[in-house]
This record gives sequence, structure tokens and C-alpha cells, in this order.
Amino acid sequence: MKKVKLSFLIMGIIIFLLILPITLAFSEPTGKVIIFHAGSLTIPFAKMEKKFEARHPKVDIMREASGSRKCARKISDLKKSCDIMASADFTVIDQLLIPDYAGWNIRFASNRLVLCYTDGSKYADSINAKNWYKTLTKKGVVWGHSEPDIDPCGYRSVMVLQLAEKYYKMPGLYQKLIDSRPRENIRPKSVELVSLLQTGNMDYAWEYRSVAVQHELKFLEIPREINLGFVEHNDFYRQAKVKLSGKKPGTFTEKKGRSITYGVTLIKDAPNKEAAVAFLAYLLDAGGGLKILNEMGQPAYIPAVVPDEAMRKILPEKLQKLVTIAE
Repeated sequence: MKKVKLSFLIMGIIIFLLILPITLAFSEPTGKVIIFHAGSLTIPFAKMEKKFEARHPKVDIMREASGSRKCARKISDLKKSCDIMASADFTVIDQLLIPDYAGWNIRFASNRLVLCYTDGSKYADSINAKNWYKTLTKKGVVWGHSEPDIDPCGYRSVMVLQLAEKYYKMPGLYQKLIDSRPRENIRPKSVELVSLLQTGNMDYAWEYRSVAVQHELKFLEIPREINLGFVEHNDFYRQAKVKLSGKKPGTFTEKKGRSITYGVTLIKDAPNKEAAVAFLAYLLDAGGGLKILNEMGQPAYIPAVVPDEAMRKILPEKLQKLVTIAE
């Protein structure tokens, strides 16, 4: 009887050892993960890609950076395939992708706008938080921002100018600033302005603070009441309004100012959901992607945020424990 039990025990161990490699193979993510993301996430996502692939060598992260609204349009209008979309403005996901292309939206980081320049910029030695708007309107000063209809940094730059008029109580300031910025100084992505600054083809450019830090640019901090970086000033931020293209061709929507919040989602027909969820779990890990964002000058939400319990419940199980609920 003891010999029979021992035989069954040995057989059980052998079967377990035979099945174990198969089980591990199925639990290990593999294949390509396609990510469309905001240009301002390029450097931190590149580091995340390297770290994640070191942990999961069978996964190939493929990233494509562009303005957040352009990212969403690639999915909704051009029907391009991807697994994950990360936006510099979480409302882009809400307005252009949910409910047809995505089911949920996790807010994971913030930012604020700064005015970038170099040692070679005109009036670099005299510009400050009190006279920046006067400097931008001086003759010969070249400054710009990204395209509002493509990139959130673009419409946020316009909002900053609108808020400056109200904050400094100077009627007409917004229009004076816009008139000093020719159309050719508007570029598709905010990160494209970096090279213009570095080559001396532009004196000043509006950027996210994280982008300025990552590219080692000089930058001017403007008052927190107008830099869109602090949720406690949302009531003042809401006074800024920008008209943008709507969900359907020929339609328009009005975007109101609010504190900068990044969002990320899994696309409904993602070709590699298992590996994509694994990457999202790494992105939202306080010791993983969120730590990298903080190290690179971009405040991360730890933990990440969803608006209600209903949304938390529809998240993949791996992600539910990584978020909290907040308005």
C-alpha cells in the first residue's frame, strides 16, 4: 500500500514538472505591444520600455509619439491598430475614444506649462516672471507653441495667454500676444519646438515642465494661477476657452481650462491585450513607471486615479489594485 502511494506521489511530481513550463509560458507576456502616446511622454516611456523589456524579453514595445488629439484620431478616424493610448490630456480619451474605442480612462500624472529659452535667446538675461509677456511682444523676439487642434500643449499655451490677461488685469493682452506670434511659429508637437530653441531659430517656446527638465532647457516658471499645474486653481483656469475640432468632421467643441492631467487606456480591439495589461501594470506601479515619471520632472499620481467604483470594476484585474477613486 505504501509503495502504491509513493508511486502516485512520484507520478504527481513528474506531471507537475511537465506542466510547469507550459503554465509559465502562458503566464509570461509575449509579442508586440503598440503604444500611441503624447510627445511629452517620449523620454520617460523610452526608459519604461527598456526596463519592461528587460523584465519581459519576449515582449517588444513599439511606441509612436504625436500630439494627443492626433493619437486619438489615428484610432478613431484612420482606424490604425494599437494596444494602448496615453494622452497628455485625459479628457481627449473621454471625448474622442470612449465609448466606441475604449471603455475606461486612468489618470496617472500631472504637469505644468513653462516658458523655455536658451542663453542665446533675445533678452534671456532680463526676462522674469513679472515681465515675460512684455518680452514676448518685443520686436524681433521669435516665440511659438504647438498646434492646438493636434496637441494639448498647444491649446494649453493659448489658455495660459488668455489667463495672463485676466491675472495681470490687462485688457487686450491676449490679442497683443497672439498678434506677435506668426502662424509659422505653431508646430504640430510641442517637442518639435525644442530643436528650434536649441538651433537658435526660436527664442522662446511654451513647453511642459517635464519636457524642459528632460531636455535640459532653461525655463521660466510663471505664476501658478495661470500655469495650469495646480488643481486648487481650477476655478480660475476654467475662464480660459479654446475652440477645437469635434468628434465628427465639420463639428467643433469648446475646451475649458483645467489643471493638467494625463490619462491612459487600453483600446477595445487591442491585438495583444495580455502583454498590454502587463505594461500598464508596470506603468502604474509606484516603483516602476510612476517612479520614472517623478524622476524625470513629471509629478505622478500615486496611486493612479479613476473617477468612480463603476470604472474601477471594469478595469483588468491586475490594474484594479493600482488605482484609487477620486473626482
